[in-house]
Amino acid sequence: MRDPKDLLHEYLQRSRDAMLWKLEGLPERDLRWPHTPTGTNLLGLVKHLAGVELGYFGDTFGRPSPVQLPWMSDDAPDNADMWATAEESVDDVVGLYRQAWAFSDATIAELDLDSPGRVPWWRAADVTLHHVLVHVVAETSRHAGHADIVREQIDGAAGLRTGATNLPRRGERWWADYVERLKEVADGAG
Repeated sequence: MRDPKDLLHEYLQRSRDAMLWKLEGLPERDLRWPHTPTGTNLLGLVKHLAGVELGYFGDTFGRPSPVQLPWMSDDAPDNADMWATAEESVDDVVGLYRQAWAFSDATIAELDLDSPGRVPWWRAADVTLHHVLVHVVAETSRHAGHADIVREQIDGAAGLRTGATNLPRRGERWWADYVERLKEVADGAG
C-alpha cells in the first residue's frame, strides 16, 4: 500500500505540472487575456496558486514564507492575486510558482500528516497537514480545470497532459459533429 502522504503529494505535483503545461507555447498576451466575465486568465491562475501554496504550507504551520506577496497586504486591491501586473513577467510568475513548490515540498517532507496547523483565514482554523494537503490538491485541480477550459478557448489545446490528453482521438469533423449533437440535445431539452 502506498504511503498516503506520498500519494497526496504526487497528485498535487500532477496538478501543478498540468497548470504549467497550459501555459506552454502561448504568446504572453494570451496568457494574460481575461477569458471570462470574472477575468479568469492563465497567468493569474498560476500566480494565485503560488500564493495558495505559500500561505497554506507556510502561515498555517508557523513557517514564514520566503517571499513577500504584495497582494496579501491589507491595502491590496481585490483579486490582485488573480492577474499579473505589467511589471510581473511570465518568467517571474512561473518562477514564483516553482519557488512556492519548493517551499511547500519542504513543509510536506518535514511534517507528518497528523501535524497540527492553524489556518488564520478560516473560521474553523485548526487543521492537520493531511487536511491542508487535501485542500490544496483540490484547489489546484479545480484551477487546472479552469486552465483546461481557458486554453481550449485560446487555441483548441485540451486534455490532461502532453501525450496523454484522455480525449478520444478523433478528427475535427468528428468533434464538430459531436458538438452539434450536444447543441441539438440542449435545444430539445429547453
